[in-house]
Amino acid sequence: MSNTTDGEKIVAVTEKGQATIPKSLRKKHGIPAPGRVKFVETEEGEIVVRPIGSMREFRGLDRSSEGDRAATEALDETREADASKSDELVDRLSGSEQTDE
Repeated sequence: MSNTTDGEKIVAVTEKGQATIPKSLRKKHGIPAPGRVKFVETEEGEIVVRPIGSMREFRGLDRSSEGDRAATEALDETREADASKSDELVDRLSGSEQTDE
């Protein structure tokens, strides 16, 4: 299926345009099977295959350490801080209007 040449892997491409990523590369780069990869053409005309994260990782469900948290938690905290700052600003502006009268 694949041959190795100077650290490179050579794979066959089927009539449907399918190519199998060798298991050693999938394992090394954390590409699940089934999974998805992105093909990028460089300015030099080379095609680069890049692993992409799963939707679970993007949603914050595959957190790897206790310090990690879901994006929704971070967003909620940011919104609470913004609301608090807005309340403080309203209080300050209201207080300055009362002293001007």
